[in-house]
Amino acid sequence: MGLGEFFSIACAVIWALAVVLFKRSGESLAPNDLNLFKNVLTFMVLMPVVLVIEGWQPLMITPLQWGILLISGFVGIGLADSFYFKALNALGASRMGVIASLYSPFVIFLSVLFLGERLAFWQYFGFVLVLSGVLLVSYRRKSNSIPGENLRLGIIFGALAVFLNAVGVVMVKPTLEQVPFLWAVWIRILAGAMGLVMILQLQGRLAGLKQRLGVHHAWGNTILASLLGGLISMMLWLAGYKYTDASIASVLNETASVFIILFAWLILKEELSRRKVIGVTLTFAGVVLMLG
Repeated sequence: MGLGEFFSIACAVIWALAVVLFKRSGESLAPNDLNLFKNVLTFMVLMPVVLVIEGWQPLMITPLQWGILLISGFVGIGLADSFYFKALNALGASRMGVIASLYSPFVIFLSVLFLGERLAFWQYFGFVLVLSGVLLVSYRRKSNSIPGENLRLGIIFGALAVFLNAVGVVMVKPTLEQVPFLWAVWIRILAGAMGLVMILQLQGRLAGLKQRLGVHHAWGNTILASLLGGLISMMLWLAGYKYTDASIASVLNETASVFIILFAWLILKEELSRRKVIGVTLTFAGVVLMLG
Protein backbone atom coordinates (compact mmCIF):
# COMPACT_ATOMS: atom_id res chain seq x y z
CA MET A 1 0.00 0.00 0.00
CA GLY A 2 1.36 3.38 -1.04
CA LEU A 3 1.33 6.60 0.96
CA GLY A 4 -1.64 8.01 -0.95
CA GLU A 5 -3.69 4.84 -0.48
CA PHE A 6 -2.97 4.83 3.27
CA PHE A 7 -4.04 8.48 3.60
CA SER A 8 -7.26 7.84 1.67
CA ILE A 9 -8.34 4.90 3.85
CA ALA A 10 -7.41 6.74 7.03
CA CYS A 11 -9.49 9.68 5.81
CA ALA A 12 -12.51 7.38 5.38
CA VAL A 13 -12.27 6.12 8.96
CA ILE A 14 -11.77 9.56 10.53
CA TRP A 15 -14.53 11.16 8.44
CA ALA A 16 -16.98 8.37 9.32
CA LEU A 17 -16.38 8.94 13.04
CA ALA A 18 -16.78 12.71 12.56
CA VAL A 19 -20.09 12.21 10.73
CA VAL A 20 -21.75 10.38 13.61
CA LEU A 21 -20.51 13.07 16.01
CA PHE A 22 -21.80 15.82 13.68
CA LYS A 23 -25.18 14.07 13.70
CA ARG A 24 -25.42 14.69 17.44
CA SER A 25 -24.21 18.28 17.13
CA GLY A 26 -26.76 18.93 14.38
CA GLU A 27 -29.58 18.26 16.84
CA SER A 28 -29.01 21.70 18.41
CA LEU A 29 -27.05 23.67 15.78
CA ALA A 30 -28.30 24.69 12.32
CA PRO A 31 -26.22 23.34 9.41
CA ASN A 32 -24.71 26.72 8.41
CA ASP A 33 -23.90 27.57 12.05
CA LEU A 34 -22.27 24.20 12.60
CA ASN A 35 -20.31 24.43 9.35
CA LEU A 36 -19.07 27.94 10.12
CA PHE A 37 -17.95 26.93 13.62
CA LYS A 38 -16.13 23.91 12.15
CA ASN A 39 -14.32 26.03 9.59
CA VAL A 40 -13.36 28.85 11.98
CA LEU A 41 -12.02 26.39 14.56
CA THR A 42 -10.08 24.49 11.89
CA PHE A 43 -8.73 27.76 10.46
CA MET A 44 -7.46 28.89 13.88
CA VAL A 45 -5.86 25.55 14.77
CA LEU A 46 -4.26 25.07 11.36
CA MET A 47 -2.75 28.55 10.99
CA PRO A 48 0.18 28.12 13.44
CA VAL A 49 0.81 24.63 12.08
CA VAL A 50 1.11 26.04 8.55
CA LEU A 51 3.53 28.77 9.66
CA VAL A 52 5.73 26.36 11.61
CA ILE A 53 5.92 23.69 8.92
CA GLU A 54 5.83 25.78 5.75
CA GLY A 55 7.77 28.74 7.17
CA TRP A 56 7.30 32.49 6.99
CA GLN A 57 8.62 33.04 3.47
CA PRO A 58 6.34 34.85 1.00
CA LEU A 59 3.75 32.54 -0.53
CA MET A 60 4.36 32.17 -4.25
CA ILE A 61 0.87 31.56 -5.61
CA THR A 62 -0.41 33.00 -8.87
CA PRO A 63 -3.73 34.88 -9.04
CA LEU A 64 -5.21 31.95 -10.98
CA GLN A 65 -4.18 29.50 -8.27
CA TRP A 66 -5.63 31.79 -5.61
CA GLY A 67 -8.90 31.91 -7.52
CA ILE A 68 -9.08 28.14 -7.93
CA LEU A 69 -8.34 27.50 -4.25
CA LEU A 70 -10.88 30.08 -3.08
CA ILE A 71 -13.67 28.91 -5.38
CA SER A 72 -12.91 25.28 -4.60
CA GLY A 73 -13.08 26.00 -0.87
CA PHE A 74 -16.31 27.96 -1.11
CA VAL A 75 -18.02 25.27 -3.22
CA GLY A 76 -16.48 22.16 -1.68
CA ILE A 77 -16.48 23.27 1.97
CA GLY A 78 -18.76 26.28 2.44
CA LEU A 79 -21.70 25.03 0.38
CA ALA A 80 -21.14 21.26 0.23
CA ASP A 81 -20.67 20.72 3.96
CA SER A 82 -23.74 22.81 4.85
CA PHE A 83 -25.87 20.74 2.47
CA TYR A 84 -24.26 17.60 3.92
CA PHE A 85 -25.31 18.59 7.45
CA LYS A 86 -28.86 19.32 6.25
CA ALA A 87 -29.05 15.85 4.72
CA LEU A 88 -27.47 14.29 7.79
CA ASN A 89 -30.16 15.79 10.01
CA ALA A 90 -32.93 14.56 7.70
CA LEU A 91 -31.66 11.06 6.84
CA GLY A 92 -29.44 9.93 9.69
CA ALA A 93 -25.79 8.95 9.49
CA SER A 94 -26.13 5.50 7.90
CA ARG A 95 -28.40 6.59 5.04
CA MET A 96 -26.21 9.62 4.37
CA GLY A 97 -23.23 7.30 4.26
CA VAL A 98 -24.77 5.44 1.34
CA ILE A 99 -25.82 8.65 -0.46
CA ALA A 100 -22.17 9.73 -0.20
CA SER A 101 -21.27 6.76 -2.43
CA LEU A 102 -22.27 8.98 -5.35
CA TYR A 103 -18.97 10.78 -4.84
CA SER A 104 -16.76 8.63 -7.08
CA PRO A 105 -19.28 8.50 -9.94
CA PHE A 106 -19.57 12.29 -9.79
CA VAL A 107 -15.77 12.66 -9.83
CA ILE A 108 -15.49 10.33 -12.81
CA PHE A 109 -18.28 12.00 -14.82
CA LEU A 110 -16.85 15.44 -14.14
CA SER A 111 -13.49 14.14 -15.35
CA VAL A 112 -15.20 12.91 -18.51
CA LEU A 113 -16.82 16.31 -19.07
CA PHE A 114 -13.88 18.56 -18.26
CA LEU A 115 -10.76 16.41 -18.66
CA GLY A 116 -11.75 14.50 -21.80
CA GLU A 117 -11.72 11.06 -20.20
CA ARG A 118 -14.02 8.29 -21.46
CA LEU A 119 -16.09 5.66 -19.70
CA ALA A 120 -16.15 2.00 -20.68
CA PHE A 121 -19.41 0.04 -20.80
CA TRP A 122 -18.86 -1.64 -17.43
CA GLN A 123 -18.35 1.77 -15.83
CA TYR A 124 -21.84 2.81 -16.89
CA PHE A 125 -23.09 -0.45 -15.38
CA GLY A 126 -21.21 0.42 -12.21
CA PHE A 127 -22.99 3.76 -12.05
CA VAL A 128 -26.34 1.93 -12.29
CA LEU A 129 -25.29 -0.26 -9.35
CA VAL A 130 -24.39 2.80 -7.29
CA LEU A 131 -27.78 4.38 -7.98
CA SER A 132 -29.51 1.10 -7.20
CA GLY A 133 -27.80 0.91 -3.84
CA VAL A 134 -28.71 4.50 -3.00
CA LEU A 135 -32.34 3.96 -4.00
CA LEU A 136 -32.54 0.72 -2.04
CA VAL A 137 -31.37 2.35 1.19
CA SER A 138 -33.43 5.50 0.59
CA TYR A 139 -36.66 3.68 -0.25
CA ARG A 140 -39.33 4.55 2.30
CA ARG A 141 -41.78 2.02 3.57
CA LYS A 142 -45.04 3.24 5.07
CA SER A 143 -43.78 2.34 8.52
CA ASN A 144 -40.53 4.24 8.04
CA SER A 145 -39.80 6.70 10.84
CA ILE A 146 -38.60 9.40 8.42
CA PRO A 147 -41.41 11.58 6.98
CA GLY A 148 -41.62 11.46 3.19
CA GLU A 149 -40.83 15.17 2.75
CA ASN A 150 -37.74 14.91 4.97
CA LEU A 151 -36.59 11.88 3.03
CA ARG A 152 -36.93 13.61 -0.34
CA LEU A 153 -35.22 16.79 0.84
CA GLY A 154 -32.50 14.76 2.53
CA ILE A 155 -31.73 12.86 -0.66
CA ILE A 156 -31.66 16.10 -2.69
CA PHE A 157 -29.41 17.92 -0.24
CA GLY A 158 -27.22 14.86 0.18
CA ALA A 159 -26.71 14.34 -3.55
CA LEU A 160 -26.08 18.06 -4.04
CA ALA A 161 -23.50 18.05 -1.22
CA VAL A 162 -21.63 15.12 -2.76
CA PHE A 163 -21.75 16.69 -6.22
CA LEU A 164 -20.36 20.03 -5.00
CA ASN A 165 -17.65 18.21 -3.09
CA ALA A 166 -16.68 16.39 -6.28
CA VAL A 167 -16.63 19.69 -8.19
CA GLY A 168 -14.30 21.16 -5.57
CA VAL A 169 -11.79 18.32 -5.70
CA VAL A 170 -11.74 17.97 -9.50
CA MET A 171 -11.21 21.71 -9.74
CA VAL A 172 -8.33 21.84 -7.25
CA LYS A 173 -6.49 18.60 -8.18
CA PRO A 174 -3.90 20.19 -10.55
CA THR A 175 -3.30 23.09 -8.14
CA LEU A 176 -2.55 20.71 -5.25
CA GLU A 177 0.49 19.53 -7.20
CA GLN A 178 1.80 23.08 -7.61
CA VAL A 179 1.07 24.80 -4.27
CA PRO A 180 2.46 23.99 -0.78
CA PHE A 181 0.04 21.44 0.61
CA LEU A 182 -0.80 22.96 4.00
CA TRP A 183 -1.25 26.42 2.49
CA ALA A 184 -3.70 24.94 -0.02
CA VAL A 185 -5.70 23.32 2.81
CA TRP A 186 -5.70 26.54 4.86
CA ILE A 187 -6.81 28.72 1.93
CA ARG A 188 -9.70 26.38 1.09
CA ILE A 189 -10.90 26.40 4.70
CA LEU A 190 -10.63 30.21 4.78
CA ALA A 191 -12.74 30.42 1.64
CA GLY A 192 -15.35 28.10 3.13
CA ALA A 193 -15.61 30.22 6.28
CA MET A 194 -15.78 33.52 4.38
CA GLY A 195 -18.47 32.14 2.11
CA LEU A 196 -20.59 31.05 5.07
CA VAL A 197 -20.25 34.47 6.70
CA MET A 198 -21.59 36.06 3.52
CA ILE A 199 -24.44 33.53 3.29
CA LEU A 200 -25.50 34.11 6.90
CA GLN A 201 -25.34 37.87 6.36
CA LEU A 202 -27.57 37.63 3.28
CA GLN A 203 -29.98 35.46 5.27
CA GLY A 204 -30.05 38.02 8.08
CA ARG A 205 -28.86 35.37 10.54
CA LEU A 206 -25.28 36.49 11.17
CA ALA A 207 -26.21 38.96 13.94
CA GLY A 208 -27.90 36.24 15.98
CA LEU A 209 -25.09 33.70 15.60
CA LYS A 210 -23.51 34.42 18.99
CA GLN A 211 -26.84 33.95 20.74
CA ARG A 212 -27.54 30.68 18.92
CA LEU A 213 -24.10 29.34 19.81
CA GLY A 214 -24.67 30.38 23.41
CA VAL A 215 -27.54 27.94 23.90
CA HIS A 216 -25.56 25.02 22.47
CA HIS A 217 -24.17 22.79 25.23
CA ALA A 218 -22.59 19.77 23.50
CA TRP A 219 -19.33 21.61 22.87
CA GLY A 220 -17.04 18.68 23.61
CA ASN A 221 -18.77 16.62 20.94
CA THR A 222 -18.86 19.54 18.47
CA ILE A 223 -15.20 20.48 18.92
CA LEU A 224 -14.04 16.88 18.53
CA ALA A 225 -16.21 16.41 15.42
CA SER A 226 -14.91 19.67 13.93
CA LEU A 227 -11.27 18.76 14.47
CA LEU A 228 -11.74 15.25 13.13
CA GLY A 229 -13.95 16.21 10.18
CA GLY A 230 -12.70 19.70 9.40
CA LEU A 231 -8.98 19.35 9.99
CA ILE A 232 -7.63 15.81 10.23
CA SER A 233 -9.86 14.17 7.61
CA MET A 234 -9.47 17.17 5.28
CA MET A 235 -5.67 16.89 5.41
CA LEU A 236 -5.76 13.12 4.92
CA TRP A 237 -8.27 13.53 2.06
CA LEU A 238 -6.17 16.05 0.15
CA ALA A 239 -2.98 14.14 0.92
CA GLY A 240 -4.53 11.05 -0.66
CA TYR A 241 -5.26 13.02 -3.85
CA LYS A 242 -1.78 14.51 -3.80
CA TYR A 243 0.10 11.21 -3.55
CA THR A 244 -2.05 8.89 -5.70
CA ASP A 245 -4.37 9.03 -8.69
CA ALA A 246 -7.71 10.74 -8.15
CA SER A 247 -9.62 7.63 -9.24
CA ILE A 248 -7.82 5.43 -6.70
CA ALA A 249 -8.23 7.96 -3.90
CA SER A 250 -11.92 8.38 -4.59
CA VAL A 251 -12.76 4.67 -4.42
CA LEU A 252 -10.81 4.28 -1.18
CA ASN A 253 -12.67 7.28 0.23
CA GLU A 254 -15.90 5.40 -0.54
CA THR A 255 -15.13 2.91 2.23
CA ALA A 256 -16.34 5.69 4.56
CA SER A 257 -19.91 4.55 3.85
CA VAL A 258 -19.18 1.19 5.48
CA PHE A 259 -17.52 2.81 8.50
CA ILE A 260 -20.36 5.35 8.85
CA ILE A 261 -22.99 2.62 9.01
CA LEU A 262 -20.87 0.70 11.52
CA PHE A 263 -20.25 3.74 13.75
CA ALA A 264 -23.90 4.85 13.47
CA TRP A 265 -24.94 1.41 14.71
CA LEU A 266 -22.39 1.37 17.54
CA ILE A 267 -22.62 5.01 18.69
CA LEU A 268 -26.00 6.37 17.54
CA LYS A 269 -27.82 3.03 17.86
CA GLU A 270 -29.22 3.39 14.33
CA GLU A 271 -30.73 0.25 12.85
CA LEU A 272 -28.35 -2.01 10.95
CA SER A 273 -30.89 -3.52 8.57
CA ARG A 274 -30.34 -6.00 5.78
CA ARG A 275 -31.53 -3.31 3.35
CA LYS A 276 -28.65 -1.02 4.39
CA VAL A 277 -26.09 -3.80 4.16
CA ILE A 278 -27.27 -4.76 0.65
CA GLY A 279 -27.34 -1.10 -0.39
CA VAL A 280 -23.76 -0.56 0.75
CA THR A 281 -22.68 -3.74 -1.04
CA LEU A 282 -24.31 -2.60 -4.32
CA THR A 283 -22.86 0.90 -4.16
CA PHE A 284 -19.37 -0.31 -3.30
CA ALA A 285 -19.48 -2.92 -6.08
CA GLY A 286 -20.62 -0.20 -8.49
CA VAL A 287 -17.79 2.10 -7.46
CA VAL A 288 -15.24 -0.68 -7.97
CA LEU A 289 -16.64 -1.36 -11.46
CA MET A 290 -16.53 2.31 -12.37
CA LEU A 291 -12.88 2.48 -11.39
CA GLY A 292 -11.99 -0.82 -13.03
